[in-house]
Amino acid sequence: MRVASPQTSQDSKFSFDDNTITISGYFTIRNCGSFVPDALAYFHNKAAENIRIDLSKLQQIDSAGSTSIYYLQRELAKKGINSHLSGASAEIEAKMKLLTISDEVPTEAKEKPSFFFRAGENTHALVSNYIKKFISFASELFYWTIADIFKTKQRRRGAVANQALIIGVNAVPIVTVMAFIIGLVLALQSASQLRNFGANIFIVDLTVIAMLAEMGPLITAVIVAGRSGSAIAAEIATMKVTNELDALQTMGFNPIRFVVVPKIYGSLITMPFLTTLANVFGIIGGIVAAYLYLDISPEIFFHRMSGAIYQKDILTGLVKSFVYGSIVVVTGSFFGFQVDKGAEGVGKSTTQSVVAAIALVIVADLVLGLIFY
Repeated sequence: MRVASPQTSQDSKFSFDDNTITISGYFTIRNCGSFVPDALAYFHNKAAENIRIDLSKLQQIDSAGSTSIYYLQRELAKKGINSHLSGASAEIEAKMKLLTISDEVPTEAKEKPSFFFRAGENTHALVSNYIKKFISFASELFYWTIADIFKTKQRRRGAVANQALIIGVNAVPIVTVMAFIIGLVLALQSASQLRNFGANIFIVDLTVIAMLAEMGPLITAVIVAGRSGSAIAAEIATMKVTNELDALQTMGFNPIRFVVVPKIYGSLITMPFLTTLANVFGIIGGIVAAYLYLDISPEIFFHRMSGAIYQKDILTGLVKSFVYGSIVVVTGSFFGFQVDKGAEGVGKSTTQSVVAAIALVIVADLVLGLIFY
């Protein structure tokens, strides 16, 4: 039995046989509207399992015609009837391939990367995004720090003094109070153990050496990192977000030299003095603990201290203060320059600068401890 479509103005028709659908002429949007309903109605009660769609007489086809054929194939497949195309010219086949819809659905889930793969990937990202940039930034800052010593005429007047006031002088109260408390706690924790062995007098050696060579510089660095390091990062990050750094470059000023170098000078000048104050007040805390809990008078404490202090311990503390001060300023400035746009980026860079500065100070303390051991 054969059913044929009526003729159109463009001489297009399609006919259905028992196992064949023949499409001829121009199969376009103008005359393909009834194709799918007629075909489904014809094969509704048929027992055909394989149907051939003959395109050998097809002269022209558009996207609507191609879509109709593919839609019919899908509907027939739902009824368990297989269909395939045959006889299409190269031109017709090329046009139909443009609308080929894949029925393949990926069955395998994407494999989750292993822990070691993710660790390696994150490490690579850390190295590429931060360490390389940090080394480049620190190198440029080192160059301008040395060069600015010999180019005093181009330096901003009062910039170094202002930074020394902000980083150093304004930090004196918190540094001295915290150093006193740390010295007091250190002596208190040691007093109970020394008393058990009858070695009360050695609290002097323990307190003095610990404060001069280790605790004094470390306490000062941590306080300055939390106080001044965060302020430096926030200041530079805000300048970048508000395009002030771009304005400096436009006017011919190097942002690192103009903004960061005075902070380095201010830190290098004031950190040794802050460390010295921390040492003094930490030792005073030790004197208080020794007097209250071990009955060691201040006179005995000072007499014992004169024999416990070595020049090496003092120099070790001073060297550490220079290194720690530089680390705090460099780290805070670096994360300030790396800020993303927006207020959220300013807060993020500030947090990162404090955490990184304290971590680097501890690492530097380990390295310097091994060197001066």
